[in-house]
Amino acid sequence: MSETKFAVNGATLVADRSGALWWPDERVLVVADLHLEKGSSFARTGQLLPPYDSRATLSRLNLAVTRFEPKTIICLGDNFHDREGPDRLDAESKGMIALLQRKRRLVWIEGNHDAAAAVVLGGESAPEIEVGPLVFRHEPHQGRAKGELAGHLHPVAIAVTRARHLRRRCFVSDGERCVLPAFGAYTGGLDVFDPAFAPLFPESFQAFLIGRDRVYPFAHSSLAAE
Repeated sequence: MSETKFAVNGATLVADRSGALWWPDERVLVVADLHLEKGSSFARTGQLLPPYDSRATLSRLNLAVTRFEPKTIICLGDNFHDREGPDRLDAESKGMIALLQRKRRLVWIEGNHDAAAAVVLGGESAPEIEVGPLVFRHEPHQGRAKGELAGHLHPVAIAVTRARHLRRRCFVSDGERCVLPAFGAYTGGLDVFDPAFAPLFPESFQAFLIGRDRVYPFAHSSLAAE
């Protein structure tokens, strides 16, 4: 099984091994923190990285779109690593973004890195949107926020097994909200026991760790802090 179901504010969602979140009842596919053109952004400051991150990220997203066939794609902000990212995108990557929009709605949630920069490539842009019991935004609100789906924090978790400790990107949820993992090829991660998560999940949570072939659910008590 490559995916794991869980509920947020009454909506049944599917955590996929790609790092995308699928809402089958509404045919909505959600991803967070693409950080497209991070490689070219670093190159401008002399930190040379292979310039293929955008294509790798978009290829993985297109594969998820092919499998789920959503009617709406929502990207939860920090879609580009900076405001000038869309100008540096190559023709092949622009073609991939155009393909994502074919016969479907594409929503760019505005992030703190890129604001509404991605909307020049088509689709629509908004600080946040609500669909039924869920609200989609980039940065999680402090305290309780029922139905919130957000990114920004790039969660990772360490699972303790008999053989070893495994550090993986993960979805984090307590049934009221969910923080999605970063989808971008060059994005790092923040441990779920970092103080930044404490106001969001003050009691308990589950982490859904992304493995090579499937998604594994773990209670917070089964995880180790970095």
